[in-house]
Amino acid sequence: MLETLHLTPLDRWIDAWLAHQRALGRAYDNEGWILGHLRRFIVSSEAGDLDQKGFDRWCASLRHLSPTTRRGRQFVVRKLCLFRRRAEPGCFVPDSIYFARKLPYRRPVILEPAQVSRMLAAADGLAPTTNSPLLPAVMRLATIILYTAGLRRGELARLTLDDVEPQSGLLRIRQSKFHKSRLVPLSPDAAGALRTYLHLRLAPSFNADPSSALLCCGRAGRRGYTGAGLGQAINRLFVTADVRDSEGRLPRVHDIRHSFGVQALIRWYRAGADVQSCLPSLAIYMGHVSVVSTAHYLHFVPTMRELASSRFEAAFGNIVVEAKP
Repeated sequence: MLETLHLTPLDRWIDAWLAHQRALGRAYDNEGWILGHLRRFIVSSEAGDLDQKGFDRWCASLRHLSPTTRRGRQFVVRKLCLFRRRAEPGCFVPDSIYFARKLPYRRPVILEPAQVSRMLAAADGLAPTTNSPLLPAVMRLATIILYTAGLRRGELARLTLDDVEPQSGLLRIRQSKFHKSRLVPLSPDAAGALRTYLHLRLAPSFNADPSSALLCCGRAGRRGYTGAGLGQAINRLFVTADVRDSEGRLPRVHDIRHSFGVQALIRWYRAGADVQSCLPSLAIYMGHVSVVSTAHYLHFVPTMRELASSRFEAAFGNIVVEAKP
């Protein structure tokens, strides 16, 4: 919540804009934090209202962040100012042409099944620690669920014991990105891995409260992994298992989600399924608003290229003939 002391002219517009967006069903917690940071900066600099100089100084204070993060925060302020301009046409609105530039698109590293097998072996070889007594089991289950269910890193980290049904292998994803909740059924093998993990997780020495984290750490498992902490552990697993692409690049954690989408398409091609008609189901499973978002995860890797070419040849090979010179 914003402070009530040292009010600036921007305060009521911050409150009004956040209230407007939340009335539309959006959480806007991150946007509220960003604008709170901006407000505190204005108050500390005794600038009064937001203007070009104040905005430039605030942007300069964000230089330690990545260009993409800075750009996102700058656009939050621009949207607020555009909202304010409806009532105050002369108010300052930052020009987006001067915002930080996004980093170039980084092609994801698509993990192959053999590489995931090496990650599982590396997870089994980890040594439990005082701060993470279930570390080997946690990293094994995290790898399996990320690769076979395509969850986002934060979705996995936020799972509680109450969110899993071990017998049916069902995961309940609550209020994730776009504030959508969904049920995610696991494959039989992944469900078996979940039950194996829960046999250790529900031991008397660990916190078994239904609201406690599925992937736990700390003494007696009283704390859950943060998204960042889980990401760091998986990144170390990439290095230990030497998971790299043909260019020697290590994957990012989110690349596992890309790999899930690609592997789903490969399975459909091999099964002779109508891939286009299957995409809406994949979008729902991955928690996307539409298949347009899902298409971002579908990369034309060599295996898929071969399968698609074989299907085309089987269907139209007798029609398309080689041209004679």
